Amino acid sequence: MAAAVSPVTPAPDGVRLAIRLTPKASSDRILGVVVDDAGRAALKAAVTAAPQDGKANAALLKLLARTFDVPRTTVSVVSGHAHRNKLVHLAGDPAVLGARIAARIEGRT
Repeated sequence: MAAAVSPVTPAPDGVRLAIRLTPKASSDRILGVVVDDAGRAALKAAVTAAPQDGKANAALLKLLARTFDVPRTTVSVVSGHAHRNKLVHLAGDPAVLGARIAARIEGRT
């Protein structure tokens, strides 16, 4: 049996989280983990904000901070500012953050 792929990658000062974002959704929520054709995992998220003037990115960061119980100031978009596929950095202890993220998304996959 193949090992499960994870959207989380440890970084020296936190973790990087691959995101697949759907803006203009009916509610702000985490939908689970999706795997693309190349085998890369991403956390699928939806926000009600429109993808203009950074509103969807701001809503995503607020959703991630709330979901993973971290300060909003520790969450930032690293790449994909104007795209659905994003890389987000969460600053903090990589082991603690990785475990917290895994525990919160485990029931949604």
